[in-house]
Amino acid sequence: MNQELKFTTKEILEKDFKTSMRGYNADEVDKFLDAIIQDYEVFNRKIKELEEENVHLKRDLKKASERQKQAPAQPVGSTNYDILQRLSNLEKAVFGNKL
Repeated sequence: MNQELKFTTKEILEKDFKTSMRGYNADEVDKFLDAIIQDYEVFNRKIKELEEENVHLKRDLKKASERQKQAPAQPVGSTNYDILQRLSNLEKAVFGNKL
């Protein structure tokens, strides 16, 4: 969506069509343009919400990245060993000496 919008809600609202002998029904055109304006307003709100959410997520990502850099690195083997030890103790408690 790198393209710019061609019309703003105000431009759509103020658009005046030329009339001819067998032209379109002006009320139908007005109702349709009103519906388009409402869609544009919804799109604009949604875009603003998503842009704000994007800013917050980028900020959170940056904070998490900074925290990760500051946290001391744990040795890989000790964490896995601890998990295996706990699992072994749990199996002994549940199954007893049957293993």
